[in-house]
Amino acid sequence: MILSASTTAPRRSLDDNSVATLIHMFVASQVDYCSSLLIGVPKKTTNKLQRVLNAAAQIVSNTCKYDRGLSSSGNANFTCWTLTTVCVQVYKCLHNMAPGYLSALCQPVSRVPGRSHVSSAGRGKLNLLCVNLSMYGGRAFAYAGPTCWNSLPDTLKNINLSLQTFKHHLKTFLFSSY
Repeated sequence: MILSASTTAPRRSLDDNSVATLIHMFVASQVDYCSSLLIGVPKKTTNKLQRVLNAAAQIVSNTCKYDRGLSSSGNANFTCWTLTTVCVQVYKCLHNMAPGYLSALCQPVSRVPGRSHVSSAGRGKLNLLCVNLSMYGGRAFAYAGPTCWNSLPDTLKNINLSLQTFKHHLKTFLFSSY
């Protein structure tokens, strides 16, 4: 089945919650699944993914392509989405809400032996692991996660923020930046 904003057949037989659940299950979860790999991809690719996300939003909101209120700043929204997803995953790693294999990739500089005296240790920065940047190493979570986290302002790296508060402030920061 091809997703198109002009196709209204699924809307006749499904309520709003069911449509939102299906769209999230088939579209948003797949984009979230590999979000760190989408950081730094060519604009041509992000344009295509943004169109998919816009079509999904049109189906969920039951609107047409040219209705007001839908995304007009495509790449900014896609970039913010991927950065938000990666930063939230790093937050979960730092608060023991993520699997151990991911948490091991997000180590604060203050916990790294021999680096606890560095000035970035007290500012909540994460240790960057060595990766092969010539290929796709910069898109791996081991590098992209700490890099995104380190680029956040110190107020967002406050360890006492709840997950919901962190998400709210993070989205506000990212959307104002782009």
